[in-house]
Amino acid sequence: MARSPLTLAATVTSALPRVVVTGVGSLSEGTSGRYDSAIAELDDGRRVVVRVPVDDGADADLVAEARALHSLTAGVRGVLPFGAPDVLGETRVDGRLALVQTLLPGYRVDAAHVPAGRGIATALATATAQVHDLPVTVVRDAGLPMLTADEVRADAERLLDAAEATGLLPFGLLRRWSTALGSDPLWRFETTVVLGGVDPASFVFEDDADGVPQVTGLLTWGGLGVGDPAIDLRWTASAPAARDDVFDTYARASHRAPDAQIAERARLHAELEFARWLVHGQTVGSEEIVADAIALLTALDDTMRDQPAVAHESTTADDAIAASERLPLGGSALGTAAIDTSMHTDTFDPETLAGFLADEEARAADRESGPDATVPIDLSEWSGLTFDDGASGTAGSAREGAAVTEDAGAGGAPARDGSRDGADRGGDEQVTADAAERDAELDTAARNALRRWTGTV
Repeated sequence: MARSPLTLAATVTSALPRVVVTGVGSLSEGTSGRYDSAIAELDDGRRVVVRVPVDDGADADLVAEARALHSLTAGVRGVLPFGAPDVLGETRVDGRLALVQTLLPGYRVDAAHVPAGRGIATALATATAQVHDLPVTVVRDAGLPMLTADEVRADAERLLDAAEATGLLPFGLLRRWSTALGSDPLWRFETTVVLGGVDPASFVFEDDADGVPQVTGLLTWGGLGVGDPAIDLRWTASAPAARDDVFDTYARASHRAPDAQIAERARLHAELEFARWLVHGQTVGSEEIVADAIALLTALDDTMRDQPAVAHESTTADDAIAASERLPLGGSALGTAAIDTSMHTDTFDPETLAGFLADEEARAADRESGPDATVPIDLSEWSGLTFDDGASGTAGSAREGAAVTEDAGAGGAPARDGSRDGADRGGDEQVTADAAERDAELDTAARNALRRWTGTV
């Protein structure tokens, strides 16, 4: 049973023996409850947040969070133009870490609600670039995880191997992801300081004098390490309207060399979260999670069916965005030994899933019964996953065979060498008005399917 605010207030006084709690209130953001949390007011006027994990997995994440926050020295905090929580005290509750930290005021925005244009999107991109530009010594000196580009790729391959081993992964996604993992140019990037896959809900905002949103704080630091910067931008798959503004601003704000494939890797990391969810369900033996994952993967496969996994040389300037790097893991740990296949369960919202599945069923009915049901959908303008096709790497013999196997229903998806079968439509067709409407509808489906279900408390 969840701990009451009064119980959490007692936890504050245990962690901070010389303070008096004058008020306490619950802190809830509609998450699945990996932590019991509250806001407490102290006799010196400060407002603090207390968090107590409800299981061992959340406890491990909170330990990582505390470690990362301790690594942010005064010098590092002085470089960043926004705040990070200070750890004020720690204690143990039922054998697990309880953390008391400063409250960062401001408001938060979900990825699906990030609009295009100057404001939230550009502020998020700038703040992310500023974190990525931190010196890697911040991570190295704290003994936090550090990955190379090859290790990032190897981790993604291990995840796909684990998903394939379940026997439940749709063949279209297996081929799509195998092709991406075999594209060497996609994985040529400079690693940077990364946050481990944050999304907009990790940031807090306040409006400036002109009413323009500015990032004033970053709440989630548990995944701090060195790796692929694209992982911190995978949330853009849930915000197609803001995607171009985010990557354009990120490229301008970063002091790193341009990374032409960062947008494509960000999309790949977002899609692989569904594979991670499937593997997690099998690992914990949950039929419900496995069923959820299969439904999501099937819907994603349907949406991606006409999308090329690897683009040819003709990438646009918008896609050739610049900056720094980071690594792909779905949790707070950035290890090099074995990929962490657990998915943070407080980031999964069953109501969101139910709404998504209902939308997919309605779309499927429309496709089957509508007057244009037999008309192929042109997705050439859809902001899907595209990769620069280069020399192939190895991504496992089983997947390599899948990557080059012709799929009659895949609309001419490219083989691993970048070639197309006879069903290739060329990618240069003129999009009709009807097709444009269908593309917009698929954008909505992708946004729903790839939403990063967030929850930090």
